[in-house]
Amino acid sequence: MTAYRLRPFPALLLGALATACSPVSSGTTSDDPKGQELLQTVEAQATPDPGENCLLMVWSEQDDPNVEFDRAHDAVKGGAISCATGASPSQFEAAIASLRDAARGGDRGRILEQVGIPLLYIDENGERHELSEDQIDTLFEEIFDEEMLSVLQRLDLSRMTVEKDQGAFFELGSLWLVVDEQGRPRVMTVNRQALDEAAETARDQAERGLGRPLD
Repeated sequence: MTAYRLRPFPALLLGALATACSPVSSGTTSDDPKGQELLQTVEAQATPDPGENCLLMVWSEQDDPNVEFDRAHDAVKGGAISCATGASPSQFEAAIASLRDAARGGDRGRILEQVGIPLLYIDENGERHELSEDQIDTLFEEIFDEEMLSVLQRLDLSRMTVEKDQGAFFELGSLWLVVDEQGRPRVMTVNRQALDEAAETARDQAERGLGRPLD
């Protein structure tokens, strides 16, 4: 598990993102040769699509970006993954695939590898607890009980919702992933109260014949 700090975009890249609907101004410069090269690349490739420009920024910090996958999966409920989180769809897919496989295999250690520190745990009564690594280890069975493991087993990128500068969530906010300084999405909030509310909503919809997937 890793202590969490939000990974910001470099300041000059944020400036470029601010003009994402038009090419980067030719007056924007960087003292760093690599930074200047990146700005020139963004200027050359900028498009009227803000999502595509956000992807350019994210790819610039990756050694081997998965361009085809990212372009096909960037749009989810709430907006573009790359614009809202500063990470690519393929980075989120890797994280949720690890969580999904670990939950299906009952691999406690692999689940914990995807958890950031401190973890915000909201219990079924709505009480908030910021947990250290030792506390998470002690309370693991409560936090990741059968119902939460079931959520992890069903994780699907297409059912993810993003909120600008907040992260991404599943099941009406039961599980939140936030990008750390290394560009890696990690579980930062487990909300058992929201999970219970999501289950109640699903039951109500089923009884009324309005069943649909919950985000």
